[in-house]
Amino acid sequence: MATRLRLARRGRKKAARFEIVAADSRAPRDGKFIEKIGTYNPQTVPATIDIDDEKAMKWLMVGAQPSETVRRMLQYKGLMYRKHLQLGVNKGAITQEAADEKMTAWREAKDQKIANRISKLSDDKQKAAKERMAAEAKVKEARAEAIRKKQEEAAKANEPAAEASEEAPAEENAENAGE
Repeated sequence: MATRLRLARRGRKKAARFEIVAADSRAPRDGKFIEKIGTYNPQTVPATIDIDDEKAMKWLMVGAQPSETVRRMLQYKGLMYRKHLQLGVNKGAITQEAADEKMTAWREAKDQKIANRISKLSDDKQKAAKERMAAEAKVKEARAEAIRKKQEEAAKANEPAAEASEEAPAEENAENAGE
């Protein structure tokens, strides 16, 4: 029986979540599987990958072949590198302690890289929000300036009519006073 590590789709339409499963290669995608070893949620940024390392290593070491997508996930989590190191330990090329040290160093570097990526995403999001607010403030100021100019023009247009109406009663009063 050829065993594959692959994704099984779950979730509703346009809100897919996946389970990472060990299954017979002849079984359908969402059908019967041997064991669930993790989950994958592409809806989050960055995507959430939760894999049980021990189960995945067990299946990799007994010869289960991962699909291309699952292989990339295992590489992202460092499990393919761990398998490589474990094969070296089994052959006697390196010691278990040296393999553990290499894996720890790799994991620390990877965690730092992920943390930097997440902080960059949040900084970019905050910067975009500030830029939107500045653009909105600029538009608001332009609108307020346009309204102020219209009011000034309307006031200037009404001033001569108001002066003429003020002079007319004064002339009438002078004529009435002379009589």
